[in-house]
Amino acid sequence: MRPLTLFLKKWFVIVILLPAIFACASSPSSLPASDDGDSERVVNKDPFEGFNRVIYGFNDQLDTYLIKPVAQGYRWLSPGFVETGVSNFFANLLEVRNVLNSGLQAKGDKMLHHTGRLVINSTFGIFGLFDLAQHMGLEKTDGEDFGQTLGVWGVGSGPYIVWPFLGPSTIRDSAGLPVDTYADPIAYIDHFETRLSFSAGKLIDLRANLLDTESLLSGDRYLFIRDAYLQRRDFLVKDGKVEDDFGQGVGDDDEFF
Repeated sequence: MRPLTLFLKKWFVIVILLPAIFACASSPSSLPASDDGDSERVVNKDPFEGFNRVIYGFNDQLDTYLIKPVAQGYRWLSPGFVETGVSNFFANLLEVRNVLNSGLQAKGDKMLHHTGRLVINSTFGIFGLFDLAQHMGLEKTDGEDFGQTLGVWGVGSGPYIVWPFLGPSTIRDSAGLPVDTYADPIAYIDHFETRLSFSAGKLIDLRANLLDTESLLSGDRYLFIRDAYLQRRDFLVKDGKVEDDFGQGVGDDDEFF
């Protein structure tokens, strides 16, 4: 029951905020919609923009004053090989999720690929600290999650939404989080302090890996992140077989059903 308890605690705040989200959807946002001026398309993919911008602002402040400084300190203190080993360790844990979702998507070759990486790196790679699988032709991939699985099954992405603490998502990706929680080995650690330490370490490692990409952000950061997220998710669901529509409105795939 541990993963279920963890999931319920994580999403309690979201359940509380759901009425506010749909209240925002009932009236057009007065904030700027998009650089390309195609407001109709933007409303289709971001009907909760007013709410999303408020939550984005909260997350941004949390990152600016807490998460980013900690990540910068971690990078400054950690030798390069330590940082690489930690990243490899957490990436190896994600292979469990990759195996599960590759199987659910009936991608047998990818399932074998991720299984091979998990077995090799968990054993010869010392619990994933060393990515030996890549030297055996099993390169690290973009991975699979249950949001992608739902997309492969034909579920549209639904509206874009920003959650407190969790960041960018869509209704479909949000619906996939319970399965991803169950597929995370960290959720099965019984000792609370140890589980919390691993979760915090995972977050700091992820944030440290994003430090070098901040220079790519330009203009309205909210719009940039939103469009990049939506395009990236479309790319992953379709295994790269998508047209480059960065900054454009969503297509038929963004209808929830």
